[in-house]
Amino acid sequence: MQHFPVFLDLRGQTALLLGSGEQAEAKATLLAAAGAAIRRADSFTPALLDGIVLAIGAGTAEAELVALAAACRARGIPVNVVDRPALCSALLPAIIDRAPMTIAVSSGGAAPVLARLVRQKIEAVLPPGLGLIAALAERWKAAIRQRLPALGPRRRFLEQVLEGEPSRRAAAGDAAGADRAMAAALASAEERPRGMVHLVGAGPGAGDLLTLRALRLLGEADVIVHDRLGCEDALGMARRDAERIFVGKRRGDHCLPQDGINALLVRLAREGKRVVRLKGGDPLIFGRGGEEAEALAAAGIPCEVVPGVTAALACAAGAGIPLTHRDAARAVTFVTGHRREGGVDLAGLVQPGVTLAIYMGIAMLRPIHDALLAGGMSPAMPAAVIERGGTPGQRVLRGTLAEMLAQAPGWVTEGPALLLVGEAVGRATPAWASAA
Repeated sequence: MQHFPVFLDLRGQTALLLGSGEQAEAKATLLAAAGAAIRRADSFTPALLDGIVLAIGAGTAEAELVALAAACRARGIPVNVVDRPALCSALLPAIIDRAPMTIAVSSGGAAPVLARLVRQKIEAVLPPGLGLIAALAERWKAAIRQRLPALGPRRRFLEQVLEGEPSRRAAAGDAAGADRAMAAALASAEERPRGMVHLVGAGPGAGDLLTLRALRLLGEADVIVHDRLGCEDALGMARRDAERIFVGKRRGDHCLPQDGINALLVRLAREGKRVVRLKGGDPLIFGRGGEEAEALAAAGIPCEVVPGVTAALACAAGAGIPLTHRDAARAVTFVTGHRREGGVDLAGLVQPGVTLAIYMGIAMLRPIHDALLAGGMSPAMPAAVIERGGTPGQRVLRGTLAEMLAQAPGWVTEGPALLLVGEAVGRATPAWASAA
């Protein structure tokens, strides 16, 4: 975040407007609408800053604007000089006014016209009665706090009513009907709602590959329990005040064992919290989501699984490799490169017309290679290793199974990597794959 957004209460306060002309008059209109008393001048003197809370400069000599900016910074007074970001300690955004709801859009001074275009797009999707909905929430604020003193249940109640009947009536101008609907909803509100866990797949790590349901749940969660890889973009889209708990793992280093994660999810849900268990890829494909769902079911905790784009799909799409192909592969098998008890077991998986997608296989590449050859696979079988598939940092190593054994261990860095083996891997579309 380049600038910290804040709203100033200017009612009964004095703001300085230095300069004249079209831009200055536009700012004067905004200041007046916000309830500010305006002190105007065309040339700057330090005495003009006495008793003011905000200064704006526009349409006067450069020396006057520079002097204004320097004096304001010295006295800790927010100052905006129109179209001069370098002289500003405060930026004036493009504004959407649905009083008492105010929405501000800023480009940090880089592209004011773009900010205005974004404002127009937001304006087009907001209901005209948004301010009436906000006023409804204001009228009922005290009663809601008294009925639901705990933050979690209160937030959950507000999310329900502000998307429900009270909100619809308020937006239609039926204030009395909105109040009746709000009273009825509040009377039946639960002070200790039952918690729930959502096992959410974050996909390969690219934010625009999240499902819409995952995005909605991230915006509603009280707590997000997240993995090490594939979750960065998703966490950036989550509710800002949601608690974040890191439980990520790397080979041989589990900051919290799986039994501990299971117990944590149960405890948080029993506290009445909405929990998102955020996992890279898909929760039910080598993500231990099945184990967590079983633990939640045994504890009587409701659980929902939200799928994500798993590594094999993301890697294949990004590398231009078809997992199935009428002339090369009629099936695809997802397999992990190691078992809980150690070693690898690929017996029976070497079949003609089958693509193998081997997860977490680089550390066990030698025994995987040997097991595949023992099953009858040729060392010349087309293969590829894809690192950080489906993200801007994707890398692809192409060749044969024998070449992967020789090259991949030194080629792979810290990113998660997937091994693809099979005739279809050699069918990568050149134009498609060139981007990787």
